[in-house]
Amino acid sequence: MTTTTTPTPATTPTPATTTNTTNSTLRAWSLNAALAAVVVFCLAPFFWMVVSSLRRTPDIFEKSPLPSPLSLENYRAVLDPDQGFGRALVNSLVVSGITTAAALALATVTAYAMARLDFPFKRLLLTLIIASTMFPVVSIVVPLLKMFTDWGWINTYQSMIVPNMSFALPLAVWLLTTFFRQMPAELEHAAMVDGCTRGQAFRRIILPLAAPGIFTTAIITFIAAWNEFLIALSMTNKPDIQTAPVAISKFSGVTRFDTPFGAQMAAGVLVTVPLVILVLVFQRRIVAGLTAGSAK
Repeated sequence: MTTTTTPTPATTPTPATTTNTTNSTLRAWSLNAALAAVVVFCLAPFFWMVVSSLRRTPDIFEKSPLPSPLSLENYRAVLDPDQGFGRALVNSLVVSGITTAAALALATVTAYAMARLDFPFKRLLLTLIIASTMFPVVSIVVPLLKMFTDWGWINTYQSMIVPNMSFALPLAVWLLTTFFRQMPAELEHAAMVDGCTRGQAFRRIILPLAAPGIFTTAIITFIAAWNEFLIALSMTNKPDIQTAPVAISKFSGVTRFDTPFGAQMAAGVLVTVPLVILVLVFQRRIVAGLTAGSAK
């Protein structure tokens, strides 16, 4: 017995289907073009900084997209021990590291209290903490300079760490409070039913689960402290205590009217590369921390 199969007629795309496909393609191309424009806009200054750092001094104002010939003279000048830039990088690392560690230690406890405990004026207190970040840095530099001069803190690490804390701590509290609020309170309740105190539940249950958020906050705080310039410039006048951004601004050329653009570009690359590597290495943790709790 043979069976015959009736051929299925070919489906002819209707004008509406063709129009929808064309619109989808145009939207995809528009989205990709917009993303490409944003990437180019963000990376163009860094690309030009790298290219300029690899030019010879006579070629520094060339407009070609690639340096020709390639030269490392600017990096040799920056890393010359007489320049003291290595010391400036160490100072930046010390200031940023201590600021980040201290801000995280205080912000983690404060944010947990804001997210979990009930006490009067909690919302007002959180609003005041966030509002404190709105003050422009320049408005507090003069009072701080006067106060630190009286205390003998000029040209010390604490003269940079303490003001940095005033900006890093509210930011960390705000980020971590949002993160702790997204975590289910049943986790602590279950731990307390099993015999833990609230402090033990926080230390043994909440802190390990909050690691992505804490890590993301640490990265953001470290970058903010690493790039800080105005306070470090105002509180130091000795080369051996200056941070990297301040050291770059004080690079001098052969004469007082000569600006070493190439050396400044090379120093800018050396300051930026550690941050880029840090973000690239830990990008998954950063994204996980920023998106944790966004959906329940």
